[in-house]
Amino acid sequence: MIYLIYVFGCGCDIISRRSRTAISVEILRAALEGSKKTHIVYRANLNFEVVNRYLCLLKEKGLIEQSGNLYITTEKGREFQNIAGELGM
Repeated sequence: MIYLIYVFGCGCDIISRRSRTAISVEILRAALEGSKKTHIVYRANLNFEVVNRYLCLLKEKGLIEQSGNLYITTEKGREFQNIAGELGM
């Protein structure tokens, strides 16, 4: 009994990592109406290095496009986001 109180009463939360799909959805959501990279970083709660890698990947897949310094979710990106939402992501 004392052991259970120690483990569950310590106030520590279990840290869970987001999947690549969940991170992609967050980035696409942030860029729905066009966003600068800084806004995407804050909105997705990521650092610039990680956001740069994901933006590159999302551009290669045609899910996001860059117009000047703005990133905009494409129609294909919106479809991806909708499907991920139906799956609970």
